[in-house]
Amino acid sequence: MNVSTQAKKQEEILQAFQFRHATKIFDASRKITDEDFSFILETGRLSPSSIGFEPWKFLIVQNPELRQRLSEVSSGAQKQLATASHFVVILARSDASYNSPYAEYMLKEIKGMTDDVFEMTSAAYGNFQNNQGLLQNPKTLFDWASKQTYIALGNMMTAAAQIEIDSCPIEGFSREDVHRIMENEGLLEDGAWDVSVMAAFGYRVEEPKREKSRQTMEKITHWIV
Repeated sequence: MNVSTQAKKQEEILQAFQFRHATKIFDASRKITDEDFSFILETGRLSPSSIGFEPWKFLIVQNPELRQRLSEVSSGAQKQLATASHFVVILARSDASYNSPYAEYMLKEIKGMTDDVFEMTSAAYGNFQNNQGLLQNPKTLFDWASKQTYIALGNMMTAAAQIEIDSCPIEGFSREDVHRIMENEGLLEDGAWDVSVMAAFGYRVEEPKREKSRQTMEKITHWIV
């Protein structure tokens, strides 16, 4: 990539970050095309995760009745649930320990490891998870998995902004109630998954009322040389 092409690409990416804002109300009459939303989901699928476990699942909630039930227990998503073109509930794996069937599936079936390589890798991952204190209790392990979903979420929102599609990350919901709704729908696979975060995608109704405000680069960086 030559210098001018690289500078142009950098400018396009920064413009996408300037474009993106937490959209509260979407234009309900405008729908994201299948091709564009597949692209957004693909950037989530290709996102990195700690020790490559990909502990996420994306539930695309388009059913109006289910959206309404979620709205009743999601104070921070009522406007988005009513107007977004696509609404995603991101699940995190609840059993992503190094010695779980899920870990074996990821290492053998997805990464294609032989039995001997699997045994060595599993032991190394066990040391990592123990050293990080991730195996202390189920919540600690789930919180670790949940962190990974935010990497995918960030990539999906950035990718959407680059094709001028709006988004909004959402944490304003009752986890207990959303868990119950998803469990009753049979979407948590008997506890293998739990709710991490939500996100809405669509097209803004109006432009933001103020420019993006951020701290200066000097305030948030400290170079150690």
